[in-house]
Amino acid sequence: MKQYLLNILLLFFIQTISAQKASIKGTILDDQNAVPIEYASVALLSSLDNSVIEGDVSNKNGNFSIQNIKSGSYKLKIYFVGYESQILENIKVEDNKNTELGAIRLKPGAQELNEVVMRGRKAKSYNKIDKQQYKASQFETAKGGSAVDVIKNLPSVTVNGEGSISFRGSNSFMVLIDGKPVLTDPATILSQLPANTIQNIELITAPSAKYDPDGKGGIINIVTTKGSADSFAISANLTGGLPSTDDYDNLEKPRRFGGDITANYKKNKIDLSLTANYQRNDNNGYREGDAYTKDFDANTITRFPSNGERSFDKYNYSAKTALIYTANKNNSFNFGFYLGRKFQSRRADLVYRNSTSDLISNAVLNQLTYFNSNVQTKEGKFTLANFDYTHTFINKSALTVSALYEHADLYGNTVNLNMDYPAKETVFQEINNPYSNPIYGYRLKLDYTVAIGEGKLESGYQYREDKQDGTFGYTVDPEPVPPVDNSWFRGTARTNNHINAVYSQYSGKSEKLSYIAGLRYEYAQREVVLSTDVNPHRLNFSNLFPSANLLYAFNDSWNAKAGYSKRVQRNNNSELNPIPEREHSETLEQGDPDLLPQFIDLAELGINHTFKKGTLFATLYYQNIKNPVQRVNSVYNDTILNRVYTNAERARLYGVEMGTNLKPWKWVSLYLGANMYNYRINGRLDVLGEASTVDNSDWVYSLNSNCTFSLDKNWSITANVNYTSEKPTAQGEDSRFLVPNMSLKRTILDGKGSLGFQWQNISLGNMGTNQQRITTYGSDFYTTTNYIYETNVLLLNFSYNFNKLTSKNKLPASEFGEKEF
Repeated sequence: MKQYLLNILLLFFIQTISAQKASIKGTILDDQNAVPIEYASVALLSSLDNSVIEGDVSNKNGNFSIQNIKSGSYKLKIYFVGYESQILENIKVEDNKNTELGAIRLKPGAQELNEVVMRGRKAKSYNKIDKQQYKASQFETAKGGSAVDVIKNLPSVTVNGEGSISFRGSNSFMVLIDGKPVLTDPATILSQLPANTIQNIELITAPSAKYDPDGKGGIINIVTTKGSADSFAISANLTGGLPSTDDYDNLEKPRRFGGDITANYKKNKIDLSLTANYQRNDNNGYREGDAYTKDFDANTITRFPSNGERSFDKYNYSAKTALIYTANKNNSFNFGFYLGRKFQSRRADLVYRNSTSDLISNAVLNQLTYFNSNVQTKEGKFTLANFDYTHTFINKSALTVSALYEHADLYGNTVNLNMDYPAKETVFQEINNPYSNPIYGYRLKLDYTVAIGEGKLESGYQYREDKQDGTFGYTVDPEPVPPVDNSWFRGTARTNNHINAVYSQYSGKSEKLSYIAGLRYEYAQREVVLSTDVNPHRLNFSNLFPSANLLYAFNDSWNAKAGYSKRVQRNNNSELNPIPEREHSETLEQGDPDLLPQFIDLAELGINHTFKKGTLFATLYYQNIKNPVQRVNSVYNDTILNRVYTNAERARLYGVEMGTNLKPWKWVSLYLGANMYNYRINGRLDVLGEASTVDNSDWVYSLNSNCTFSLDKNWSITANVNYTSEKPTAQGEDSRFLVPNMSLKRTILDGKGSLGFQWQNISLGNMGTNQQRITTYGSDFYTTTNYIYETNVLLLNFSYNFNKLTSKNKLPASEFGEKEF
């Protein structure tokens, strides 16, 4: 291994000092109006085998420049979405001389066969062999918000009132940031990423073998904005919230403001990106709950309805930097560093009116009204560093070595104060659940790519490890009389995960057929060590993850695709930790250290169409799920429900999703997405040693629409609606959820800046905007809670761009820590 590394370094040194100074320059123009074409791709090809030697992207003036070329004869290929590709033959290059090609004109034409592109001023969506891609800029109502506000507009994605994200009916999916895997809770990581820094969103619905198999629903890749051609570029955004129009009599008024800035410097071999952001986004609201438990032995029913404030104080800030150093065409280095902090405080101040009655006669036996102030705080400090090195060999094969390290300091507390009511002067019980849960993790990868025949073979090895060492406290003041043993409410829980993986896949194209086929093997080890159990809980499993994707182009306008992927959804530490947390006065929440991971078969069949006014796609999909993880309720005592994680036997899901981008008139852009599926869960449930069965199914559908009206070259209005129907769960149902939004945008400063006014969560009378009811029930309990969130939120946004930014660099993002936030 040492000798191999020395050979690479020697090769790097020789190629660096022998680099030539010859160059090729030119300007890309629109053939019809001679307007410069920005971001056109220029590839220098070998005249012998058409292999790519070097490349560049045209700048805002249409100029490109390819440097450090050896003498010889070459071809030059120029291509851009919506234009016919052009190839220039027999370009002669001599040592230390510059070759000027002058103006190169591209004609509007058909797009490549392996993707569907919307024609128009700017392409808004693409359908490729393994993914759907959407431009984030079309969702103006998300500006000033987070990545969650962007992705909730996509046809496969829904976000409920609690902020839980579902992708094709599953809230278990994998997140990539600029192609890098992020092993975190999706809602946590996406809520930290500013919407203004997002270039594209890619929905990878049937991932190939080169991707981690994590994620039941598939993969969402967020592509962020950075620099392109040689230049210095800055993009900045400021957002501020106007006073709330709703008053829920909450303890504090919400504060909403923030900003972000992205700067990029690219010159010759250096590509440096810096991003910083701060976001404060409080949310006020109200909660109405009703619940009861039955004690059949005592022949009683205890009711404990509640109502009161439910609000959030939330802020996060971070700084990211990435440096790409391209030593020469054969060697490049990528360094990244990230520092961030996230804070969330959830307040639930509720009035409980408890009563116990005879189960048969309904005669009241006793009553108690009290006030419960519940404040749950979560904090996380994140530090990450990553390094990537890529070497391209003479035969154009490439070797990439990647490493990532993360440390996350996670801590928090849940405080329950039970007080007299209505005076609220005497605290008769205080319960504290402090915790500290630091995490350390790293990832090592080795990937090799080589051209074989008409296609490409990709193979690699990966090792992942993460360690989490949690300490969980529990205190009650005053102590109950007689004393109660609370030792099982406190202790330590340490979790270790080790995963070794190898993969290989081959992709290519034969006339009208594009294909990808691969196989991944993983050996995973998991160990949970508890202070409350002398025996460690270990799980080892060895699995194959096959994948295959096909795309057939009937013509320039129609193509069809099919895909299959085997996936796994691993258990996070919250699901595995059995130490109970007193989350509310009425609930305990705990995990199961013997919980099994979920294994999923994904399959899809779709068709894509592009036409003069836009694009259209429709996809049928199916999921077969083994060991689906459910959070279910059981009765702990007469006024407390125990929420635990457990495996059901099986679940299946089938559905259809559709989407279209239309530009019926020059001044109107319309996006519409719809998803409808049938979900069924059935089989045996084991809840804290008690067996039961579940068999629940229903149809679920969602609609997302986004329409932009260009009033003139400087003014535009965007309106969108997100709607999700009722959804079945293992023990009940989540109600429908409706969120309409609108924004007004004014372009200023010769197009470099913009002012925006946003009207979020628009109230629509008695239609129940931005509220959702969660209901669960069993033979001896029933609970339903209506969460009512703010409506008519008003925001002002200012954006400024000094030169334009596009996607290229890869900034580091959390791999492990935020999953447990």
